[in-house]
Amino acid sequence: MLYTNLKHIETSAECARIIKENENVMIVCGWMWPFSIPVYRIAEELETEFSHVKFFDMEYDNPESGIIRNMPEVQHLAGFPLTVYFKDGIVVHVTSGIQTLKQITQILEHEFSETMNA
Repeated sequence: MLYTNLKHIETSAECARIIKENENVMIVCGWMWPFSIPVYRIAEELETEFSHVKFFDMEYDNPESGIIRNMPEVQHLAGFPLTVYFKDGIVVHVTSGIQTLKQITQILEHEFSETMNA
């Protein structure tokens, strides 16, 4: 289990449903280890600022996380955590490894700008 304050995804069916039912989704797939923890904490912090984005985590070692681990968009990535951004069910950005608040904020602003929907 991941000890974060993010909503946890436990099954591939739940993950697919979340991606399908929400316009803007950020999923952090990883472990509780030094490069992942800052990304979880930043996501927790940004949840209130980006209320139009749904933030989740998924445990990398869970066999059900294959839905994220096996995506073609993440096959070239080597670090952890894997962070996948979905817009209307489509992968729009992926990162791996430690990210800063500024980096994550820039991705969220670029991919999920509220003015794009206005």
